[in-house]
Amino acid sequence: MSGNAARRKAIEGIASLTEETSSFDYKNEKVENVFGINVFSLEKMEKRLPKNIFKSLKNVIENGGKMDATVADVVASVMKDWALAHGATHYAHVFYPLTGLTAEKHDSFYEPSGSSALASFSGKTLIQGEPDASSFPNGGIRATFEARGYTVWDVTSPAFIMEGVNGSTLCIPTAFVSWTGEALDKKTPLLRSMHALNRQAQRVLKLFGHSETGFVAATAGPEQEYFLVDARLYHLRPDLYTCGRTLFGAKPARGQEFEDQYFGTIPERVLAYMMEVEHECFKVGIPIKTRHNEVAPGQYEVAPIFETANVAHDHQQLTMTILKKVARKHGLVCLLAEKPFAGVNGSGKHVNWSLGSGKVGNLLDPGETPHENAQFLTFATAVVRAVSIHQGLLRAFVASPGNDHRLGANEAPPAILSVYLGSQLGDVFEQLQKSGSASSSKKAGTMSIGVDTLPLLPKDAGDRNRTSPFAFTGNKFEFRAVGSNFSIAGPLFLLNTIVADSLEFIADRLEKETKGDPKKLNAALQKLLKEILNDHGSIIFNGNGYSDEWKAEAAKRGLKNLRTTPEALVEVTAKSTIETFKRQGVLTKRELESREELTFESYINTILTESKLVLEIGRTQLYPAVNRYVVELAQARNSLGELSVKDGVLEKVVALQTAFVAALDGLEAIRDAAKGDPHAKSTYACEKIIPAMLKAREAADALEEIVADDLWPLPSYQELLFLR
Repeated sequence: MSGNAARRKAIEGIASLTEETSSFDYKNEKVENVFGINVFSLEKMEKRLPKNIFKSLKNVIENGGKMDATVADVVASVMKDWALAHGATHYAHVFYPLTGLTAEKHDSFYEPSGSSALASFSGKTLIQGEPDASSFPNGGIRATFEARGYTVWDVTSPAFIMEGVNGSTLCIPTAFVSWTGEALDKKTPLLRSMHALNRQAQRVLKLFGHSETGFVAATAGPEQEYFLVDARLYHLRPDLYTCGRTLFGAKPARGQEFEDQYFGTIPERVLAYMMEVEHECFKVGIPIKTRHNEVAPGQYEVAPIFETANVAHDHQQLTMTILKKVARKHGLVCLLAEKPFAGVNGSGKHVNWSLGSGKVGNLLDPGETPHENAQFLTFATAVVRAVSIHQGLLRAFVASPGNDHRLGANEAPPAILSVYLGSQLGDVFEQLQKSGSASSSKKAGTMSIGVDTLPLLPKDAGDRNRTSPFAFTGNKFEFRAVGSNFSIAGPLFLLNTIVADSLEFIADRLEKETKGDPKKLNAALQKLLKEILNDHGSIIFNGNGYSDEWKAEAAKRGLKNLRTTPEALVEVTAKSTIETFKRQGVLTKRELESREELTFESYINTILTESKLVLEIGRTQLYPAVNRYVVELAQARNSLGELSVKDGVLEKVVALQTAFVAALDGLEAIRDAAKGDPHAKSTYACEKIIPAMLKAREAADALEEIVADDLWPLPSYQELLFLR
């Protein structure tokens, strides 16, 4: 079947769809009966474990420390029995290597015993596994002949059952380290950073008179944006199924300019998909809260309630897996790439971040009068200082080819890092910067909406700012620059680490100034906050981050504008980065260097893969279609003779065809010329290969708008974005 015939058949199939796209029945299941049913939670442990064992385990979870072997054996036995009762035949240590994806190795519970098999699962097996450490990206930490690595049970993240078509698997969240103890994953530095943050937060809270605080944990609530396309069209686009984004595609007659997609009525087929996603998320304890249409056609969002950062990361990875898995059941494909379609909004993963504990509450909650809340102002100032000092590093931790396409566009924050505080908090911080104290806060008030039958609405004291990459949003900061395909572990452990470092700076100064006398705290704090905001207040910006004026103003302020991944990545191994991560005990210099090296390699490999695919699609699919059209036009003109209309179409197509072939030849010559170290190669890929790819695309997209539709082999943007 020709490419175009397959395309026509796919469109016909979509047109004939009924609304019943899945056998999933959600109507008879109550959420309260489903939520967490497949999670080996603390509540389930308490019911099944002996009291002394449960008490010991809970203490390890809440306060850290090593688990006794006897406790581990009992927990493993009970966990095994629970999993077998849920139909599990295998267990898997789930870990998160530096690919940013989820990895797992399955082992059977059952071992031969005479003529039958017995289920076995020990504490040692629960706590530790041993995958091959050299087969995963490691940035030189493990050589090929040095294969040993360990997965270590993360007791703070509950085990769960994943249901498959033919059986279920017990999944045990783990950290992944080398034989030498170095982090080979995303989870290990996240766990280390949470302890660093708690350690420094405790010091500051002690200065404010707290004696019992509980573990101060970072919390997170990631908002996941994604696109859905019909699977039949997706499989006719080699660029989509190989790279996750389109490398060709003319602008459709209609995009998002009508602004009628956002929060619009969810299509029935999509709603059925969303409901099944939520159902699967609920079963494994993911607290999904929100679903809605996003701005671009075919784009949607799902968001959970806040959880501790570690669990939020594990659940976010699981959410991405479920989004993809359930899509297949509905004949759809879920696209998590940051910019799958040019000309319409890309997808981000806004990571909402805060910190606190059950005993002290949310430490970023300003209360009714933030100018009187010295504790809040101290923690908020620590965040501002951290972002100011490490602005380039924050950009580096969200760097990728896909996110480079997205950042700075109209739906995404700019590559320049700044902090948005809103009018109320911004006013308070201005007062602090001038005098070290604040005497007033702008009131929230109420808003009349001019309809007698509707009540007055409470009005927030500050507006929202879509253009800010790092915005305060009431009782948390929202890191909006994170890409949709990212693991949130990197941004989270970075935030935890740099804020912990700022809190350490503040604690050191205040402890020195007060010398244990609480009466001296207020004066010392006023002096310190004024100093910090004078040194770092330039990072605060409440205006339009998209404007050219802001770019000029940011340059005057000395803020960094790292537009591309090669520019940003050098921040990962900067002297200040190495010192900060070493001081907080989160990553060593070698571990940071490995991450920088891997990201450079990933960037280069992505661009080389995309450029090769541009050549393949261009020469084997698009050029033949264009050539057939040229032949048809020439034959028609010859057969009509003097009756032929001199419309210039043939000449225009031939000119574009010539430009397209020249662009492909130029790209082929350029893509093989990258030399030097990873930084040099990635810079070359950015500055030479990407523009060459865009030149080929420009000619191809112009041809798509002229060549007869019955010859063009690739599903169009119009079909991909609107047919569901």
